[in-house]
Amino acid sequence: MQATSTADPTETTTMTSAPTTAGSRSWARAFADLKEGFGQRELWGHLAWQDIKQRYRRSVLGPLWITLSMGITALGLGLLYSQLFDAAIGTFLPYITTGFIVWNFILGCLTEGTDTFISNEGLIKHLPAPLSVYVLRTVWRQSIMFAHNMIIYFIVIALFWNDVTTPDYSITAGGVPQPGLNWGVLLAIPAFALIAVNAGWVVLLFGISSTRFRDIPQVVASLINLLFFLTPIVWSTDILKDKFGESVGWRDLVAELNPLYHFIQILRAPLIGNQQSWHHWAVVAGFTVVGWALALLVMRNYRARVSYWV
Repeated sequence: MQATSTADPTETTTMTSAPTTAGSRSWARAFADLKEGFGQRELWGHLAWQDIKQRYRRSVLGPLWITLSMGITALGLGLLYSQLFDAAIGTFLPYITTGFIVWNFILGCLTEGTDTFISNEGLIKHLPAPLSVYVLRTVWRQSIMFAHNMIIYFIVIALFWNDVTTPDYSITAGGVPQPGLNWGVLLAIPAFALIAVNAGWVVLLFGISSTRFRDIPQVVASLINLLFFLTPIVWSTDILKDKFGESVGWRDLVAELNPLYHFIQILRAPLIGNQQSWHHWAVVAGFTVVGWALALLVMRNYRARVSYWV
């Protein structure tokens, strides 16, 4: 399994001289990096699997600890918040479980994305591989963990099948009627694909920025808890409407202005038979375009500097 380099003589770097910026800032080289990175599937796929194996080395359950910890967290919070919000456990537990699974994927891409190039310092300086290899390594690792967590989803859906397949069921008492689980669940496939595509630019943009500004990982880590509670994961937007009526006003913006809500909802809604709202897809599509434009711009301008910043 070999990695090929995208560098040319103008980008040759040493430990004593800075990269030449005149010839390194090129859209062609930025896109070539991405192309070669995707072509080296064996490399980043193997590295991602090794990350999982190393994390649970000499463990009896191995990667199943990912599933077990997710299941315990979802069960505990599902039981607690269903009582606090007067919600039926049969519909609220699938809601909160699915939200946690999607959130965990997004959280992993955000937090580990800021550390992508910093944690791969040794490989970047000694392995002539495209930078996109390390981005794909991070996204693929999080995808593997997502697949493990989906085991909990199937168990919960099997236990509460009658509740989530009943037409016009609601997440909380008096909430918006939902159509119930049906063939619309297949929309979860393109939804996850779209989220994974966004994970790519998040890891690339935050990863390069964090090598230059080491405060960014700390800022992201500090905001994570706030973002979690501001996002409808352990609570539902039905609660706002039930408490304040249909005209929620500025309170409705707590969810609508939170981009993470839209990312979670495009995947959670089909998985538990919730009503699809296409404005969520439009928001996510907009972030996809803008996010990749920013990530590619940063990659074009600073790709050659990463090995010096790490």
